[in-house]
Amino acid sequence: MYSRLCKLPTNRSFFLFGPRQTGKSTLVRSILDPKSTWTVDLLSSETYIRYLKDPGLFRKEAVHQLTSKGATTILVDEVQRIPDLLNEVHTILESHRPRFVLTGSSARKLKRGGANLLAGRAVVRHLHPLTVQEIASQFDLDQALRFGTLPPVVTAETPDDKADILRAYTYTYLKEEIQAEGIARNIAGFSRFLDVAADQSGEVTNFSMIGRDAFLPARTVQSYFEILEETLIALRLDAYTRSTRRRLALHPKIYLFDIGVWNALSRRLAGEFDATQRGKLFEHFIVLESLRLLSYGAGEGQGFYWRTNHGAEVDLVLERNGKLLAAIEIKAKKSISSAALSGLRSFREEHPRAQCIVVSEAPAAFKLDFATVLPWAEYLKWLADEVL
Repeated sequence: MYSRLCKLPTNRSFFLFGPRQTGKSTLVRSILDPKSTWTVDLLSSETYIRYLKDPGLFRKEAVHQLTSKGATTILVDEVQRIPDLLNEVHTILESHRPRFVLTGSSARKLKRGGANLLAGRAVVRHLHPLTVQEIASQFDLDQALRFGTLPPVVTAETPDDKADILRAYTYTYLKEEIQAEGIARNIAGFSRFLDVAADQSGEVTNFSMIGRDAFLPARTVQSYFEILEETLIALRLDAYTRSTRRRLALHPKIYLFDIGVWNALSRRLAGEFDATQRGKLFEHFIVLESLRLLSYGAGEGQGFYWRTNHGAEVDLVLERNGKLLAAIEIKAKKSISSAALSGLRSFREEHPRAQCIVVSEAPAAFKLDFATVLPWAEYLKWLADEVL
């Protein structure tokens, strides 16, 4: 098992959200004592149907486990499948004060259904695919740029096995998360949307243009992107401005949560990448790794992109605790010249004290004018030291 960066509370109740196959169950079971933990798996059809018909039955059985079987912790996997169970969890917390560990691949049904989120009695954590730090010496950049870092994909023995897992994942997501959960009724339309969204991943999101390409209304496209975010399949990068209100008015960039899933949706798990494709994959890799580290960090970290009306752009702007941490330009090149600094130079006109970094495949770090050029592994180590 990989040592995960996600720090789980040791003595209080918590939610752990994350996309499927990121290792939520493995992680929580690693910190729980099986002798004092009662486990409820809502992916089990039998268990799901029993509690769906009678949520109160869960409370009766839980109280029995706590009072007669020596349980002190209750683990509920995929709790979003029956949001009404959280009312029972709340009642049990009030009467018996056990520790609850609640995992889920989506907070959407809980939020949209007005579910009882336990009024602060349980903290929230998020789990992502594996990071470079977690994979450590086994990490291979070329493999990550093709197959991503979902745990079962990383541990699969052959490229064919990795590709099979990812193709099955995209099919499972469409059929189980979307169709079976009833999130999107128009499965054909949602499938077309996913194809276009995969093609546009990492670009400034234009809902109207994507709607035309997918033969869907712009409002439907916007709602589908909300589904991707709320089911944790996509991460949002807002535009960086001094005004929070203006940030909300500008179009975001949306990144699919894992490069392997993105490649599976884009049908490019096999074959060679050209320089443009590899550059885009490298940018995704750095953005996703950065957002994961910020998520696991103790401070309130956020990532943005920056762009002017004249087309000057910075790939990634990092904030921590509301303060500018660094402006990042990402280049999948070993040789970096001053031409790579054009976006950062424009950014410094508005933010003259900003720390500017070029993340690259250069073999060693060096100063270039006002910026620091870092090899990608050195950048990720710097960011981890800053935020974790």
